[in-house]
Amino acid sequence: MCQMLERVKNSSSSSSSSDSDSDTDSRGSEGSSGGGGSSQAASPASRAQRLAALGFSASEEEDEEEEEEGRNGGSEAARNGKQPKGPRANCQEKENHHRASSRGSERAKQQAGGRKGGRPAGQTGLHMVARTQFLQWPLVPSPPKPLLQLERHVVRPPPDSPEPDSLPLDSGSDHVMQRDVWLAVFQHLSYRELCVCMRVCRTWSRWCCDKRLWTHIDLSRRKSITPSMLSGIIRRQPASLDLSWTNISKKQLMWLINRLQGLRELVLTGCSWCSVSALSTASFPSLRLLDLRWIEDVKDSHLRELLLPPTDSKPGQTESRGRLQNVSELRLSGLDITDSSLRLVVRHTPQLAKLDLSHCNHVGDQAVNLLTAANSPLRDSLAEINLSGCNRLTDQCLPLFRRCPRLSRIDLRSCRHVTPEGCARFCEDSGTPAPPPAGPPFRCPEEKLLIKDS
Repeated sequence: MCQMLERVKNSSSSSSSSDSDSDTDSRGSEGSSGGGGSSQAASPASRAQRLAALGFSASEEEDEEEEEEGRNGGSEAARNGKQPKGPRANCQEKENHHRASSRGSERAKQQAGGRKGGRPAGQTGLHMVARTQFLQWPLVPSPPKPLLQLERHVVRPPPDSPEPDSLPLDSGSDHVMQRDVWLAVFQHLSYRELCVCMRVCRTWSRWCCDKRLWTHIDLSRRKSITPSMLSGIIRRQPASLDLSWTNISKKQLMWLINRLQGLRELVLTGCSWCSVSALSTASFPSLRLLDLRWIEDVKDSHLRELLLPPTDSKPGQTESRGRLQNVSELRLSGLDITDSSLRLVVRHTPQLAKLDLSHCNHVGDQAVNLLTAANSPLRDSLAEINLSGCNRLTDQCLPLFRRCPRLSRIDLRSCRHVTPEGCARFCEDSGTPAPPPAGPPFRCPEEKLLIKDS
């Protein structure tokens, strides 16, 4: 019994001594760790400075480290052979892991399209910096879309004598009628019937586009001018083109006139000056008739651009002529034309034979004096003039017309201040001989319409 009591005392003393030893060891380890902390105090500050220089933040790095520790905590413990010391350690470890995972999920939500799970720590700050720089870039506006898309391919006119000259048959031989005979037959067909004949075969399609069959193309009062219409006009090469009262644009008209070098008559009645201004950028060596009646928003400056010579005219020219130097008929009805514009017309249209100034409110007796002056080239070339509706004209302008020997038609209808008596007196005076001979006298078939028989 005594021996058993002695054994119990010895075991209790040994356990107390082991506890005291473990306490002293733990205190020593704490002291050693405390001493090492002073040596490592400067390392976090320098590390934060390096991260700030690279564009990262210390908080982001710490969050990354905590997340990595939370993910790899269990594996490291297993490799080091450490075991949890009771239920409190297990609870603490679970709570730390839950905090790390919640922080990671919040960062993933804030960074839409941010780094994936496999991205190494330290690249989150770099990604955020690049993203902020991208959002600060200035927005570049997209170029405006063109209002009208024209065909980009070049449309060449057909040759003067398209091949073949004969119509091939299925048997291998040629038809008895040659191409010239077929074209003589096609001349008796309407434009609609010609379009139907173009669907028969390739040979007829080429023959029906001969420019001798399409001398005049009328597209007046069309709601829209399409690129296919423009291509068809270029293919047929007409001599006369009517685009009156259409909404043709400036680009379309410029595209046309640069490819119709043989155009002789151009009618643009009722179009806007915005589109007609395309005429100021080209020359018309073959143009003989230009119709600009009732053009909208026309001023003297616009007519000056049209009538003046092009800017690339060669220096040293003895005679300065404009783009309309070969025009023989000019129609300017309904425009607000003044005496300054008429001076340009007289100077830059020397071959003008027919002039239409009807319903021009600014035309008066002085305008007639400019047209028939001694230094005016129109004095010898003018044959017909239309001045109907010009309310500023009076009977005093009638004797001025006797200066033009070739003048055969004068239209003064609807002129309020021109009297029928003055017209009758002018017809009587024109029959009296006067040097130079004025030819046959004028007659008045209608009121205020003066005509000279040839």
